[in-house]
Amino acid sequence: MKIERVPGTNKKHKVFLYALSTCAWCKKTKRLLQDKGVEFEFVDVDLCSEEDLKRVRADITRRGAGMTFPLVIVDDKTLVVGFREDKIEEALAG
Repeated sequence: MKIERVPGTNKKHKVFLYALSTCAWCKKTKRLLQDKGVEFEFVDVDLCSEEDLKRVRADITRRGAGMTFPLVIVDDKTLVVGFREDKIEEALAG
């Protein structure tokens, strides 16, 4: 699976993003994290192989979420589904 890392000065939290390469809201989420200087990793799910897609689906299901994007995971416990700037900022503030 191709996991990409985006460097940032804010390394307070472990931030992971499941996204789609063609999704405007996913792009806005990436931009928001970059603008805030947050270091994060992401996977563009639509570019995954079938095998990797099964792993992604299993991980998302295990976390109790659906295949809805963007999906931001903060510190392996807080999930933010969709572009919810307020919820993302809240998760990063803690």
